[in-house]
Amino acid sequence: MNKIINFGEDIAGYSIPVLNEREIRAAAGMLFLIMFISIMVVVFKGDFLMLKYAVTIFFTDILIRVIVNPKFSPSLIIGRLIVRNQVPEYVGAQQKKFAWIIGLVLATITFISIAVVNARSPITGIVCLICLIFLFFETAFGICLGCKFYSLFYKEKAQYCPGEVCDAKSKQEIQKTSKVQLLIVLGFIAYIFLVAFLFNNNFSKEPFELFEIESSTQINK
Repeated sequence: MNKIINFGEDIAGYSIPVLNEREIRAAAGMLFLIMFISIMVVVFKGDFLMLKYAVTIFFTDILIRVIVNPKFSPSLIIGRLIVRNQVPEYVGAQQKKFAWIIGLVLATITFISIAVVNARSPITGIVCLICLIFLFFETAFGICLGCKFYSLFYKEKAQYCPGEVCDAKSKQEIQKTSKVQLLIVLGFIAYIFLVAFLFNNNFSKEPFELFEIESSTQINK
């Protein structure tokens, strides 16, 4: 029973239970995609059906991770299959559990509001947005926002963080950003605004059907 209800895996060379960050990021990417598409359907079509399914999936998956075992989380299992040929990147299980408890609270609020009560409110929208931000930072940048709050509630320092960010050390040369690079970023932002100013009218036009014109030209001949 203890092997079923457990959190983290014991790996040789690691003093605490750990999880594979690569499969966690893969799972976060899948959940983000499902939630994002569902929210876009609500925004543009006003249809909540897909969002109700997405919220139910998200809630159930996080619940299994926290209450039972991350090994039995469907999204993490799929993530493990996807990244099975990549070398594992181990992270401390304790801070991940804390982050997922935060996720479970957010998922519970959304699930009860949308799927159970069948109601919508600004609070639900804000909670969904927070969930999206958490998932996006995890999958895109490998940054666990929930883990950032771990040290605020626990005295012991988090161990085995993604990218070894828990260990204070000087940056390597490849990690440093020069003033020239920062100027390039600022210049690129200015370029985007310039393009929007100069070409907004052209970009606002509806695209024409290329193949339909070709077909009508052949018929006229």
